[in-house]
Amino acid sequence: MDDVCRNGSANNDDANIISSSNTPYDEKERAHFNRIVSAFRAYRAFSLLRIVNTEKYFLSLPVNHRALLKSFRDNLDVIRTCIEKNNNIIKLIVKDVAYMFENVNHTLTCSTNQEEKGGVHQSVPSMNDQDKVQVTLKQFVRDWSEEGAGERRTCYQPIIDEILAHFPAHTCAPHDVKVLVPGAGLGRLAFEIARRGYTCQGNEFSLFMLFASNFVLNKCRDINMYTVYPWVHQYVNNMRLGDQTKPVKFPDINPSVLPPNAQFSMTAGDFLEVYVVENEWDCVSTCFFIDCASNVVAFIEAIYKILKPGGLWINLGPLLYHFSDAPNEKSIEPTYEEVREVINGFGFKMEKEETHVKTTYAQNPNSMLKCEYESIFFVCRKLSEESNGPAASTGDTASALQGEDDVLMQNGSR
Repeated sequence: MDDVCRNGSANNDDANIISSSNTPYDEKERAHFNRIVSAFRAYRAFSLLRIVNTEKYFLSLPVNHRALLKSFRDNLDVIRTCIEKNNNIIKLIVKDVAYMFENVNHTLTCSTNQEEKGGVHQSVPSMNDQDKVQVTLKQFVRDWSEEGAGERRTCYQPIIDEILAHFPAHTCAPHDVKVLVPGAGLGRLAFEIARRGYTCQGNEFSLFMLFASNFVLNKCRDINMYTVYPWVHQYVNNMRLGDQTKPVKFPDINPSVLPPNAQFSMTAGDFLEVYVVENEWDCVSTCFFIDCASNVVAFIEAIYKILKPGGLWINLGPLLYHFSDAPNEKSIEPTYEEVREVINGFGFKMEKEETHVKTTYAQNPNSMLKCEYESIFFVCRKLSEESNGPAASTGDTASALQGEDDVLMQNGSR
């Protein structure tokens, strides 16, 4: 797999975890759920096949050519070992995913034996699904490793700083401030916000990300417990073998260590369908998120509606537009100038705005090819004369709470 600046391929498969009102919830949900489990379980065979094919081609080369590539086959063996070690992590990720949602149980269709022995629920993962498994491995670096600290400093810290500045502990009770993080990925930004005492909920629609975030947040109970080889599938633009097979330990912080009574949860589901209660959130924080929409206007409108009057929207990221040029998908790709007009049109007041903010996304620091965004960072406020007290919680989204041991994971399907 070549360098990926950010996973820009788009399709609606991940959004299928939200069932429509005309389709039985368990039928559609579980079919999608099992497909993603199958993708993770096919990682080893899919990845090793790449090495087998490379080795076959190498053996077909002229003898004098092979003699000049003295370490090539030995290097393939090192890569093979890294894949095996990644697969050990993947086994842990999918081990108990049938029970990861507080309000949904997938035990009937998530049998390890059925999946691994080709049972009736076995599905053949697509190339796109395998790419997403590999991208998920890289997310451990961005969100939960020491190596990802630089990216988090440029992408997450500006958002955290604005929350601290606008909701300081000496003027308000942080636990009364409700912060939503759509597109939460592996949950580090939402975790950091909750770690500072705020009531925070992360939302994610990709089961690839949700499986991994559940593993980190609820299964990792120490620092640097596990090792992943995130760049092992990057066969190009490597200066040396060690760059491709570099190990990365995670997590760099114990995810179970939160302040007493910290309120932190994650929900699964389409942002537009899960969050429909108006005037509920004090702050919505989006990082590399709004361009995940086929219609970015719908995202902006939803954010405006769910914010309390006077609430803040903090955003950082580029405009990659994931659905742009994707086969069989429709999309609009307005410029930032047009997006800004939409933001103002809905009634936001722009309070802070920075352009050309240099950011990266799950970047391999040792690659010969690097990708850098010049992102937009802004803070805007929902204007209204209306006063509004604490919003009542709704049963359709997860209660924002931190259990004694685990982060509540709830499917937000309606």
